[in-house]
Amino acid sequence: MKILLIHGPNLNLLGKRSPEIYGTSSLDEINARMHSIAKEGGAELRTFQSNSEGALIDAIHEAADWADGIIINPGAYAHYSYAIRDALASVQLPAIEVHLSNIYAREEFRRQSVISSVVVGCVSGLGWRSYACGVQAMIGILQDRK
Repeated sequence: MKILLIHGPNLNLLGKRSPEIYGTSSLDEINARMHSIAKEGGAELRTFQSNSEGALIDAIHEAADWADGIIINPGAYAHYSYAIRDALASVQLPAIEVHLSNIYAREEFRRQSVISSVVVGCVSGLGWRSYACGVQAMIGILQDRK
């Protein structure tokens, strides 16, 4: 089982940016935890972060050649990037959307995700544990498909 974990814009600032909303864990700390969870579940995890919409789309396209599933925190792109939505739909890999904060309890513009309609599930509001739930769920989904 091979999984791509994608982190969108501004997530490179985790631990520094609005810790009251996004927590105090850095991106490196989250990635290390997710690598451990994936390994325990028998999966290989690759991580990717970019602030660029095009780079995120390229990573999704490239995943079609090697990955079995995608976990994505699209950040603010969740609310308006039809291009990322279309890329996820195009590669036909199961995908899970994750958010550190509860997007439904935030500003009005953050309460809708254009990504959600093309993913198998969405986890939000659990801080770094949203990623953990996403990794564990993806492992389960991929095991069920064997």
